[in-house]
Amino acid sequence: MAQDVMTPELLWKLGRITPLGISKDEKNVVYKVETPSVTENKLDTTFYTLPIHGENPTEIKDTAAVLKDKNISPDGKYIVYNEEVKIDKVLGKDFYPTLEKSEVQIYNELNYRHWDTWNEGKFNHVFYKENKEGAVGIDILKGENFDSPQKPFGEDEDYIWSPDSKSILYVCKKKAGTAYAISTNTNIFEYNLETGKTINRTEDNLGCDTAPQFSSTGNLAWLQMKRDGYEADKNDLIVSFEGMNMNLTANWDGTANHFIWSNDGKKIYFIAPIDGTKQLFEVNFPGLTKIAINVQQITNGDFDINDLIGFSGDEIIITRTDMNHAAEIFSFDLNKNSWKQLSNVNTAIYNSLALSKTERRYVTTTDGKKMLVWVILPPNFDASKKHPTLLFCQGGPQAPLTQGYSFRWNFQLMAANGYIVIAPNRRGMQGLGVEWNEQISKDWGGQVMDDYLSAIDDITKEEYVDAARLGCVGASYGGYSVFYLAGIHNNRFKTFIAHDGVFNTQSMFGTTEEVFFCNWDFGGAYWEKDNAVAQKAYTTFNPINMVEKWNKPILIIQGGKDFRVPIGQGQEAFQAAQLRGIKSRFLYFPEENHWVLKPQNAQIWQGEFFKWLKETL
Repeated sequence: MAQDVMTPELLWKLGRITPLGISKDEKNVVYKVETPSVTENKLDTTFYTLPIHGENPTEIKDTAAVLKDKNISPDGKYIVYNEEVKIDKVLGKDFYPTLEKSEVQIYNELNYRHWDTWNEGKFNHVFYKENKEGAVGIDILKGENFDSPQKPFGEDEDYIWSPDSKSILYVCKKKAGTAYAISTNTNIFEYNLETGKTINRTEDNLGCDTAPQFSSTGNLAWLQMKRDGYEADKNDLIVSFEGMNMNLTANWDGTANHFIWSNDGKKIYFIAPIDGTKQLFEVNFPGLTKIAINVQQITNGDFDINDLIGFSGDEIIITRTDMNHAAEIFSFDLNKNSWKQLSNVNTAIYNSLALSKTERRYVTTTDGKKMLVWVILPPNFDASKKHPTLLFCQGGPQAPLTQGYSFRWNFQLMAANGYIVIAPNRRGMQGLGVEWNEQISKDWGGQVMDDYLSAIDDITKEEYVDAARLGCVGASYGGYSVFYLAGIHNNRFKTFIAHDGVFNTQSMFGTTEEVFFCNWDFGGAYWEKDNAVAQKAYTTFNPINMVEKWNKPILIIQGGKDFRVPIGQGQEAFQAAQLRGIKSRFLYFPEENHWVLKPQNAQIWQGEFFKWLKETL
């Protein structure tokens, strides 16, 4: 009997794992599962412990009773936490107290909104207090209009205790207003509980310093980018010891992400993109010895490692995904190089499905480079038949295209609907060397567009591809790619879908909240007439200048609370298509940001996505 395939309804029944840590006795992994409720339009959350060496998970109500509490100081005397504090006057009633019902916001500088919220003069601050009933908290950033944890995604990993319990280290970008909007210079600060004084431990570095973590032997490690304003710079692992800093990954051609110290403090394990996947790497910490630093790739396969949860003996506990499976918890034996799947949140569902087939394909680009292209084939693929095919354009633009599992841009679901998906690791992707990654900056409409076309032209040589039924889809920079390719595709594509895409580079510069991004990737401001690099971004590489060549249907999707790629981008594109008489549709989500997060909205997103393809492809 034929198996079922993935559907939008089934996709939004899958449980979503978030690991929380290893239990105090180091025998269990603690995690939560969020399960969508489409009816109630929310995610229901349940917490579990799972034995690392077998058995079934147990539901728990009190995670604090099971987990090691990293917010308690090592000596047990204090607790560290964070709260939002009102610092700046912004609202009308801040200035005119008698007009409490006013709906006015007054700004004198940039950073007036970020990601999906407006700045109301409130900032995240780190507090500590004695670990006893009725203790009063002390704000270690008192009066400062800076955020720690960082907004919008920082959490309590942005602050840690020193091993001696005498200080708190925290991540903060101590810039305000316009200076904040044009900089990526976060630093690691250390607050001394006894003196109340703060020092900047990474003052000499102008780029981004994040994720501080002490080893068992008291050495501090963190992630560091060197260049201010470049959010996708190479991320290196730095260790501070004996009054000096050591860059463990300086000579390694990659970028590090999440990391964890080994229990003995002699090694660091970290995740990094490599050749279309995310794998586990190891680097030794030599200290003052003359032992050479050596970065090694530990795992290999067509999957992504996403979270490093902790250790249990010789096993490292992680989460893993691939294009056919959402995250589950695994253990990896570092001595035996063997895997064991621990959680089975969605295993039964996947076992009931016919899965898509994922293949690697290597394409020669127009400049003679070898480019990895993921090919995702429909379940029960029949090579004797011709299939409609989608070119997927990844966002970022420097985000790696790996074996992740998206609940929106879900390749498994696209393939289950009968489409072949072509996903090229085009210029700008991480995991293929720093040079490849950096080539996209200031060249948005250049070589990368040839990479896209090389990928789709190569796959159309196959007999099983219907060359008359090609579509082009993508979001964010991928949406920009869709808008740009719509003007240069020379009738390759029959239809286009762009979600939260950059349509007009000039108005993008004028409305996006993180100005450093455009400054770096566009090369400067549009009014810098003597800046040839910037002017190319606002003319040659601006999709608005190619609208007269648009000739195929286009679906434009936009989130109303997307301040990264603001609503005007989607509006301008839709208006242009409509006024040119091109079949087009505007799918607007007033309460969504750069993503679509609410279950019912997500169901409509999927419904309209596939309805559009049926209508136009």
